[in-house]
Amino acid sequence: MAPNFNIAHCPIKTPTVGENGWQDFNPHTQLLKKGDRPFGARAIDCDITIEHDVEIVVRDGARLYVDVYRPTNASGPVPAILSYSPFGKKYSGLIFMPKLPYGVGVTSEDVSGLEKFEGIDPARWCARDFAVISVDARGTGSSDGVVHIMGSQESEDGYDVIEAIAKKEWCNGSVALAGNSHLAIIQWFIAALNPPSLKAIAPWEGCSDMYREQFVRGGIFDISNFQNIIDFNIRGKIGVEDFTEMYRRTDQGIIDAYWADKRPDMSKIRVPTYITGSEFSAIHTMGAVRGWMQLGTEDKWLRWTGVQEWHDLWSIEETNEDLMDFFDHFLKGKENGWKEKTPKVRMSLLQFGKREPIDMVVPDFPIPDTDHRSLYFGENGTLSSTAPSNTSIVTYDSENKDDKVAFTIKFDKQTRLVGLPKAVVYMSCDDLDDLCVRVRLRKLDANGKVLRHCTIPFSRVPFTDPDEAIDSTLIIHHGSVGLLRASHRHIDHTKSMHPQYPFHPHDRVEKVTPGTVVRLEIGIWAMSVHYDAGESLAVEISASSGLWPDLGDESAPFETNKGVHKVHFGGEYPSHVILPFTNL
Repeated sequence: MAPNFNIAHCPIKTPTVGENGWQDFNPHTQLLKKGDRPFGARAIDCDITIEHDVEIVVRDGARLYVDVYRPTNASGPVPAILSYSPFGKKYSGLIFMPKLPYGVGVTSEDVSGLEKFEGIDPARWCARDFAVISVDARGTGSSDGVVHIMGSQESEDGYDVIEAIAKKEWCNGSVALAGNSHLAIIQWFIAALNPPSLKAIAPWEGCSDMYREQFVRGGIFDISNFQNIIDFNIRGKIGVEDFTEMYRRTDQGIIDAYWADKRPDMSKIRVPTYITGSEFSAIHTMGAVRGWMQLGTEDKWLRWTGVQEWHDLWSIEETNEDLMDFFDHFLKGKENGWKEKTPKVRMSLLQFGKREPIDMVVPDFPIPDTDHRSLYFGENGTLSSTAPSNTSIVTYDSENKDDKVAFTIKFDKQTRLVGLPKAVVYMSCDDLDDLCVRVRLRKLDANGKVLRHCTIPFSRVPFTDPDEAIDSTLIIHHGSVGLLRASHRHIDHTKSMHPQYPFHPHDRVEKVTPGTVVRLEIGIWAMSVHYDAGESLAVEISASSGLWPDLGDESAPFETNKGVHKVHFGGEYPSHVILPFTNL
């Protein structure tokens, strides 16, 4: 049963006909023919029957509405794939792409306009004998209630929708979940309840802990991109959960029952799972990693990509075909050799700069026999295998978002770092009893120039050098980041999924006496980077999160820094970074 939290809500806009594909409530059936281009975009691959505004009543009596896209000429019942989110169930994908930098490389020949935002395209998928179900989640569109984001309520709604769809006469009784971002995140929550008719999931870039991975990374509140989502994507009659207010109600950020409900138990997931992840998502990276490491099934596959998630989902035919093969096997029982031919883990190593990623198969993640090597901060901004014997201090202005300190190592041979980095940093501040710290790993070329990675293939953008691109989180990756609020530094090692990734329970506040040196153990999000001989890695330490430059950044109103931050290293303060060296 969904817990009865006293949840604060903020208003959302009501649906307007024509905006984001919205149409008036109108239950009816529509027929489309193969080759039709209903939105002047990608042609439809087969005849499709669309049932608009189909009502499903969930356990508390709320009415949710779905659109059903199914192949008109199927020879028999087909499996169903749910696209579950509050982002509007009609035609909101193609419409949204032109609003993004370079359209993230997605063109009108990639998608038909039938897809919902971040969902699979029925024009492509129905031709492989799948039905695609687009859901208006609770509180959105014409569906009843107030919008809930993840947690028990949306999980139970998803369970009920799955079981209702499985009973439809056109369905073979097998249902799956697919989609990106919200459509991926909700899969962890729903699958942990194990609906009987759910046969497989495919979380395509989805975080797994709304507190630790989206809104309060490292104990530092940041509304992230959610205000943009409210402004541009969510439409309904009442409102949506107010995450800013729910955080304000906590005791200095200590996790309460509300925030605990935003973290699913991955070990309860039993169904086959196809995970897609990358190191450059500002939200989703560690959800893919945690899913891979903690799922309660051996039928799991991890595909780590060097391409932006929407481009990957809509513009690359091979990834769609791969996912279709997965669903063919687990939803239709087709003996297509999926288990035999598909590597369990596929990685993409970023090269940064003007070079495309390197794709390869690896035995597991983290890669067995990884050398987790400590490199110590040293004089003149160096990193070395031994700590200096004398203690030193470097500083940065915590109130200047551009100020930072850095420590660098140049590799004398080809080097590949794949896995989970970690920083152990000794710090102090004379002016405040807390510190909000960012550690970021940057790649430098042989001349010491800092490099950026473009998340869109160069064939789809109007430049060949990432330095020429808009500095958008969607397009540009600067390097893996770790964040920590010093007063939330306590670690529960029994819950850490790997020694390189400390689990902060956020169940206590331990202020730092001004001027006192404190040890901070900061898990850095996963990396997979190739270095040629002569290229370098820099560890940057600063106060700015730097995660959302295109959204104004600095959106953490509750945790602020003050004055100078001191980084202590050498002697009794062996500050260092631990990097995952591999022999690939």
